[in-house]
Amino acid sequence: MPIELSVIICTHNPRCEYLLRVLTALRGQTLSMSNWELLLIDNASGVKLADEYDLSWHPCARHIREGALGLTPARLRGISEAKAGLLVFVDDDNILELDYLETAVDICHRHSYLGAWSGTLVPEFETPPPSWTEPFHSFLGIRVVPTETWARAPVSQNPAIPYGAGLCVRAEVANAYASACVGDSRRRGLGRKGTNTVSAEDIDLAMFSCDMGLGTGLFPALRLVHLMPRRRLELDYLVRLAEGTDYSLFVLRYIRDGTIPPKRRRFSVGSFMKWMRRRRLCSAHRSIDKACERGAQAAFRQIVEWQAAGK
Repeated sequence: MPIELSVIICTHNPRCEYLLRVLTALRGQTLSMSNWELLLIDNASGVKLADEYDLSWHPCARHIREGALGLTPARLRGISEAKAGLLVFVDDDNILELDYLETAVDICHRHSYLGAWSGTLVPEFETPPPSWTEPFHSFLGIRVVPTETWARAPVSQNPAIPYGAGLCVRAEVANAYASACVGDSRRRGLGRKGTNTVSAEDIDLAMFSCDMGLGTGLFPALRLVHLMPRRRLELDYLVRLAEGTDYSLFVLRYIRDGTIPPKRRRFSVGSFMKWMRRRRLCSAHRSIDKACERGAQAAFRQIVEWQAAGK
């Protein structure tokens, strides 16, 4: 039977027990292996993953080494290597429900007007999360999708933007995104790289659906478990994550529709009200709130530089 789906795992120095669980879940998928291929993109890991992980259980699996460090180069490599009409991006800490791939193919057939979609992401914490972290779980890629939702709208107005974990995207949408990245260093700069927390490349990829006249969707039938190591609940990590996330979203809005984040004024009624609100926060929330503001201001400075350079 023809290959309908390409599973793409992009990983850099993965946690062994996590990646093995990811592969075990893929091995148990209800979709016949004759219908899908598996691409493990080794993104400049310290040890070659081809020597560490056996993929011989799958008849159409490949180890691919990508030397350019960064999630975006790894995704682009996966897109260029994929052979199927539907691509599913699986992170190295995503445990797919056993019917995930079968459901993704079904959605592809039933909803021809969608170009990208994903579903519910349930966390599995290594240690119980402190209560103060709960308002920031969305930063960690946690999402419950109660009902099927789809939209075709700009990124700032779209209520159905899929996340990168478990992202399903049609090949023509992914190829359009890859072509746009070739001549745009701003786009290629999005996405995790080493220890930085810049992101939003997955949102950019998904939004090419709307650029092409298709929509984006969220489906409760698509479920995966997102493994959460202890470090992701530490204040230092959440502060860096908040700063990187806000920076990335403002940069993405500029790239997509020219929106520029407001320049911070030394004193204004708005800044005074923000200061008063921040005083009422606990110390952890105050640190994260300040990090979000730093991210927005860093985005403003970067955009000013791009404008000066004619970008």
